[in-house]
Amino acid sequence: MMTLLYGLLRGRYVALLEEEVTRLRLENRALTNSLLGTAGFPPVDFPEAAKPVGLSRVRKRSWHQIQMQREKGAVREASVDADERKHGLVPHN
Repeated sequence: MMTLLYGLLRGRYVALLEEEVTRLRLENRALTNSLLGTAGFPPVDFPEAAKPVGLSRVRKRSWHQIQMQREKGAVREASVDADERKHGLVPHN
């Protein structure tokens, strides 16, 4: 229950911060162009800010999957080390 409430409040807070950042960017553009206009320079067209992209969820691995990944990495390292001893340095391209 508390985690759900925390998630809702955190989501609203982040949304408020993103809206504030957007507002400040627009204000900065207006001020910059105003100063440039006062100095006799033409206004500058700023590129659009990158739109936020939702992050994909990270898949949590079980301990046996992590162990299998480590073992595969160790086998790969051992085979590369054996090749280096046998043939000298091996390029990793």
